[in-house]
Amino acid sequence: MLSFLSDYGLFVAKTLTIVLALLLLVGGIALIASRNRRSSAPGEISVTSLNERLEDMQHSLESAIMDKESYKALLKEEHKKEKAEAKARRKALKKKGGSEEEGEGENEKRRRVFVLDFDGDIRASEVEPLREEISAVLTLATPEDEVVMRLESAGGLVHTYGLAASQLERFRAQNIPLTVCVDRVAASGGYMMACLADRLLAAPFAVLGSIGVVAQMPNFHKLLKKHDIDYEVLTAGEFKRTLTMFGENTDKGREKFIEELEDTHELFKEFVSSYRPQLDIRKVATGEIWFGKRALEEKLVDEICTSDDYLMKASKDADVFSVRYEEKKSLQERLSDFAVSTGDRLMLRWWDRLYKSRLLSR
Repeated sequence: MLSFLSDYGLFVAKTLTIVLALLLLVGGIALIASRNRRSSAPGEISVTSLNERLEDMQHSLESAIMDKESYKALLKEEHKKEKAEAKARRKALKKKGGSEEEGEGENEKRRRVFVLDFDGDIRASEVEPLREEISAVLTLATPEDEVVMRLESAGGLVHTYGLAASQLERFRAQNIPLTVCVDRVAASGGYMMACLADRLLAAPFAVLGSIGVVAQMPNFHKLLKKHDIDYEVLTAGEFKRTLTMFGENTDKGREKFIEELEDTHELFKEFVSSYRPQLDIRKVATGEIWFGKRALEEKLVDEICTSDDYLMKASKDADVFSVRYEEKKSLQERLSDFAVSTGDRLMLRWWDRLYKSRLLSR
């Protein structure tokens, strides 16, 4: 028993030492970061060819299910076909009086599809990387190209989703076709973004709509009053604060709050109507949601199709690229992650040693 208590006391002392050391390390990192306030490390644009990815998947499957001789013959046939197509293009260009260099240039002008992804939370946090991705695409895209956004969002704060929608408007300003694909949900603020599409596609059971505005908050005034606690709200301006969580809400303040909600709803309806005039806005702007096929009937979407099907079809006659903005972690963030992971490993190691010493003392 005494041996166990001694081992346990030693373990606790070592553990506390490690924890304190980690806290000092993290605190030092935070102090350095606060003293040297610099902008976060810039991110970078990552571009992936979906055509190559699909081809790799196809070749992997073919090599797995075909025998070696058949697979080699298939590769030779594909190579032969590519050479024949290139020769036909050069021949056609020569008849027009062009050169091979021009032919290569013509080949490079094949239609391009740029794919963006947006997975929205209540704050539309991904709007920051989205604006970087859009800026990158706009440096290269032309009206002959296309942008496809795979959108997933149940909505959130009005001003943040308003900014996200404004980012998509940049494509329309440059006359670049925008297709939005909704596989699961684009509701409320998510639908505000989706309605900007020149072409809006949805999976059969995707959720769309919810063209409405909601606000809710608890009120603890009665609870505070029960315990003789006064809470005062002082404002300069009649409607600086309409409703409060702790003070006593008035009918006048409540009416004003509802008036503001209604005005926001009207702005929402006007926004949707301006981009999808085919909608019966009075019918669909009730806050209700519709699944994909029903949404098609209400003209909330243009076609029933998953993003996977759409992009596979597009890859047959276009170069399809996935564009993502990836943020780089700062030195402080990397050190902090290293400190936490190191602490976890040390804790597990000390627990393992204690367990083994406990077994040996038996």
